[in-house]
Amino acid sequence: MGSIAEFFQHMMNGLTLGGIYALIALGYTMVYGILKFINFAHGDILMVGSYLGLFTFNAIRGQTMGPWTILAFFIAMIAGMIFSAGLGMVIERVAYKPLRRATRLAPLLSAIGVSFILSNMAAWMWGTRSRKLDYPFDNTPLHIGDVSITPHQILILIVVLVTMVALKLFVDKSRIGKAMRATSLDQDTAKLMGIKSDKIISITFAIGSALAATAGFLIALEIKVYPSMGTMTGLKAFVAAVVGGIGNISGAMLGGILLGLLETFGVALLGIPYGLRDTIAFVALIIILLVKPEGLLGKVEKEKV
Repeated sequence: MGSIAEFFQHMMNGLTLGGIYALIALGYTMVYGILKFINFAHGDILMVGSYLGLFTFNAIRGQTMGPWTILAFFIAMIAGMIFSAGLGMVIERVAYKPLRRATRLAPLLSAIGVSFILSNMAAWMWGTRSRKLDYPFDNTPLHIGDVSITPHQILILIVVLVTMVALKLFVDKSRIGKAMRATSLDQDTAKLMGIKSDKIISITFAIGSALAATAGFLIALEIKVYPSMGTMTGLKAFVAAVVGGIGNISGAMLGGILLGLLETFGVALLGIPYGLRDTIAFVALIIILLVKPEGLLGKVEKEKV
């Protein structure tokens, strides 16, 4: 990196990537905060939501680019979120709820099984060929000095920021959010206090799945949509959740942003080949597990979900 402009360029790219990781990591951390297990089907829910959003967008977008195309994009995003929320609730009810009292290994294996089922069903139903989600707007870069920013990056940052603030306020201030935190601390005691834990758990899965679909729909504009699109992205988002402090919402946000910045600056500063960029996330995971296993914010806000 030879100039301040390059630094800010990499900073913008890292924040955009990190925001995507943070959105997905929130789903992992919310589920872990309540059930204390990792939903490894989370990345595949992202994939299914992206497909449904893509199909909805192509069905209603029209032939010419304009205000309706942009509105159709957000309608399609919401459709993908709603479907993914429902899918998350069904998966929790069918594959995870019967195993709540089982050993920790049982729901983990069930989650892996659900992941394979979703990815293989997607390949069977929609084929393995990647599908392009066309931009609903002109994505010509904007130049601020020597820094190039695309409208797509601006869209990601706005959606991520609004979503994170809304979720944080929802969990901290709303009645359902307080019930989530109470269920996270002690499910049995929460039930005695009149909290319907099963309903809260379903809502948690729905919110996490909807956030994953949002992230998938946003990144589909760059990487296309295909059955395995959520695998590596989901794993790296899981790393982000662990780095920030699994079970902690603020930690998931911080971990996602840090991981995006680490990947971007790692390639720029250390000269790591772009094809090996994924290794940075797992090196960071190993270091965090060795130095601070509970994550960066794991001790500060243990009660958060």
